[in-house]
Amino acid sequence: MASGLNVSDVVNVTINLAPLAAAQRNFGALLIVGSSDVIDTNERIRQYSDLDGVAEDFGTSAAEYLAADLFFSQSPQPSILYLGRWAQTASSGRLNGGVLSGAQQDISIFTAIANGSMKIDIDGTTKTLSALNFASVTNLNGVASIIDTALTGASVVWDAVSQRFVIQSDTTGATSTVGYASATGSGTDISGLLNLVTGVASPPVAGIAAETLLAAVQALADMSNDWYGLTVATATPPGNADHLAVAAFIEGASASHLYGVTITNPTVLDSAVTNDLASQLKALSYKRTFTQYSSSSPYAVASLYGRAFTVNFEANNTTITLKFKQEPGVVAETITESQAAALKAKHCNVFVNYNNDTAIIQEGVMSNGYFFDEVHGTDWLQNAVQTDVYNLLYQSATKIPQTDDGTHLIVTAIEATMARAVNNGLIAPGVWNAGGFGQLKQGDTLTKGFYVFAPLVASQSQADREARKSVPIQVAAKLAGAVHSVDCIININR
Repeated sequence: MASGLNVSDVVNVTINLAPLAAAQRNFGALLIVGSSDVIDTNERIRQYSDLDGVAEDFGTSAAEYLAADLFFSQSPQPSILYLGRWAQTASSGRLNGGVLSGAQQDISIFTAIANGSMKIDIDGTTKTLSALNFASVTNLNGVASIIDTALTGASVVWDAVSQRFVIQSDTTGATSTVGYASATGSGTDISGLLNLVTGVASPPVAGIAAETLLAAVQALADMSNDWYGLTVATATPPGNADHLAVAAFIEGASASHLYGVTITNPTVLDSAVTNDLASQLKALSYKRTFTQYSSSSPYAVASLYGRAFTVNFEANNTTITLKFKQEPGVVAETITESQAAALKAKHCNVFVNYNNDTAIIQEGVMSNGYFFDEVHGTDWLQNAVQTDVYNLLYQSATKIPQTDDGTHLIVTAIEATMARAVNNGLIAPGVWNAGGFGQLKQGDTLTKGFYVFAPLVASQSQADREARKSVPIQVAAKLAGAVHSVDCIININR
């Protein structure tokens, strides 16, 4: 090591790394809510990137898998799926043991035990197990079977997927509980070998009474807002009252979400029926809920979500309309013109056959008549502008001054985001047909597709200035829209 004076006394260099920018939300993530007990009510939600992972956890006959299959069967294929738990019926208390390593799964560890013991609380009662003989077991399923036979009031299984032992009470509801296992003080303790002890096993999951679909969705929203779309996949479908309650919650939630409902009841095809679910949702003018009629699949909207959620808003010309798209895995409906008109009037989507041997989604609308792609795209735009302006403030090495120059920095950030919306095809040049502001007047052409206006800081009230608020910034944007029908007149002269 060199001796002498420190170079920093002459040249002092300091490195300041800017903080990582806040990430935008993912507007391609679907949450499927189901009632299978694969996911407990403590964990509530899991993320998947492909169908194989869902099949591994749920098998291939569960409602959650069937809906996920439709979601992942789209082309191009979406990449993020969440599965959430709804306690549609009262749930049981359970204890998920800690994951066993490969060494801990060595069966010889257990075959050497002929006098195993442990104790565990089931529904508030201590159960003491003794004289457990594992000498003849050949795998961990056999270990679980011996403990299961000895333990009353609960079942014991080896979860080969998660590589852990699981103990679940035979009862349900709020009094259904399973505590940690521990040693009895006699025999060979197995509680530690099974990873069922405090500090190793997951926190015990108490049973709960049956909950409403709304309560489950609210719990999932409290845990995570990483999901954007929502639908339900259960063997016993929820009723209309459940759907209406969830739709109301989604409409008013602070984080933007969409709710999709598959309608299998054919009364929706009848224009004379006005109390079907699609009609009720339309009457409530919900812009964040949409429906689709399907006589073949109770989970058809998962396919619609799968196509919509492949949009990459950061790429060029990627936004789509859902009309004319396909639904792999969903049987197209063959309906009459009057039935199609009834669905259209009720703002209910359908995957339908045409008489030219094609089948398409129509119309791709929300319950209030807005087009799905407009709501989806503007939700992305709101979040993109919000995140980009936040990052401007957050990553500034000093500050954004409360001056016209500072306002210009904010306007520039917003204009850059709006340019991305033009690039992906959400916004396009067009005539502004609403009231004007700033230099913009009704009837003017937005040559860039948007216009951003900010007044001078001198016009700001003293109260707002002292509160360190920016001047209000207004943006006009023209949606690119999409062609859904063509009227062509051919004049022939001879």
